Amino acid sequence: MAKRLVIAALLALACFLWSEAAFAQSGGPAAAPTSVIDTRTLPPIAAGAAFDPVKATNAYLARVSGAARSRSDSYAEGGYVLILVDALYAVAVAALLLWGRISASLRDFAERQTRTRLWQVPLYAGPYILLTIALSFPLTLYEEFFREKAYGLMNQSFFAWFGDFLTSTGLTLIAGTIVLTVLYAAIRAAGRDWWMWATVVFAAFATILIVISPVFVEPLFNRYTPMPQSTLKQDVLSLARANGIPATNVYVVDASRQSDRISANVAGLFGTTRIAMNDNLLKHGTHDEVLAVLGHEMGHYVLDHAIRLLLFMSLVALVGFAFLNGGFQFLTGLFGGNWDVRRIDDPAGLPVLAALGAVFLLLATPVTNTISRTTEIQADMFGINAARKPDAFATVVLKLANYRKLDPAPWEEAIFYDHPSGRTRIWEMMRWKAEHLNDPDIKAGPVSPQ
Repeated sequence: MAKRLVIAALLALACFLWSEAAFAQSGGPAAAPTSVIDTRTLPPIAAGAAFDPVKATNAYLARVSGAARSRSDSYAEGGYVLILVDALYAVAVAALLLWGRISASLRDFAERQTRTRLWQVPLYAGPYILLTIALSFPLTLYEEFFREKAYGLMNQSFFAWFGDFLTSTGLTLIAGTIVLTVLYAAIRAAGRDWWMWATVVFAAFATILIVISPVFVEPLFNRYTPMPQSTLKQDVLSLARANGIPATNVYVVDASRQSDRISANVAGLFGTTRIAMNDNLLKHGTHDEVLAVLGHEMGHYVLDHAIRLLLFMSLVALVGFAFLNGGFQFLTGLFGGNWDVRRIDDPAGLPVLAALGAVFLLLATPVTNTISRTTEIQADMFGINAARKPDAFATVVLKLANYRKLDPAPWEEAIFYDHPSGRTRIWEMMRWKAEHLNDPDIKAGPVSPQ
């Protein structure tokens, strides 16, 4: 859930900055793995032997090796490069719109239609959004479809993927037009202090997105159905009740039509709270693995991570808008005449903000990922204490190895990982288990490899 909330916050910011390639894909579901992980059986720990959490962690990690490990490492490392490529591509699109005076022409068109500055913005924003999505489509097609297919990480055909892309584009057009209209109204009203008020606008729209997404947005891409009655459902609801989560049902999402990703979430605010798991978790996860995953997700809810992430990301947005303000004044002072961009409240300057936004988000990657990653670690700790399934959590981590590098270097994890690495997460579980070896349920549970 934390990752979804961070993405939601960044997407709201991207509405303001319009980092084209990133925001164009915000509404749709992410592609996920379909290939099978190569594993090898390890001998169990001998009876009476001392439990070593380090050996257990290494033994679990050794279960994914050879071609499977190389493939996941390659996919993750390629993603590092694409972070830079996305930023440079966004800058290139903005440069085309500015130096070709396309942005100025869109503004002039809007001014010819109405003298009211409020309505000039949506008349500019609509064509601008569609144009930037179209210009970004080649990179989007490669990253979200061809690359995913090449790594065996998608179940969809091109036409199914493209249908989701069109739905995402429609949502982007509607949301982006509204947000940009409100943003420019705030800029005109606040003058030089616009960047502070823009942060308030960001926080307001991010909150709205968090509230409405589980109920109104996600069902546009997938079908939610109540989970059939079973012992597992009773155990999930019992776990929820024990931790004060106001949910009376569990929903299953038909995510398998897109991928084999294993995921779940406990999401929503102000009465929209819902426990959901995708059908892949039910198909590929054991009873204990499901409880381990949902214990983690419930941790996000109980620890108020939605609010925490919103506050931290609002601080990041405040710094970002200050960066945009200074950068806009500097760049338009140099090139404003060439671009026919007048002032900060001129919609024709939106590509300038977009380019600066792409640069800022690139530079802020370690910060935003650290905010998310530390939140995920907190949810891991809550989940293991709530569900008490350390080995089940470890095996679930291995099932995510197709698209996540299990054992990155510390600097990689610090910069590029919005979740803890596989090594970190399995070590968390084995460290916890080492302190609970004499608990009856842990004694009776599975034996970790050594």
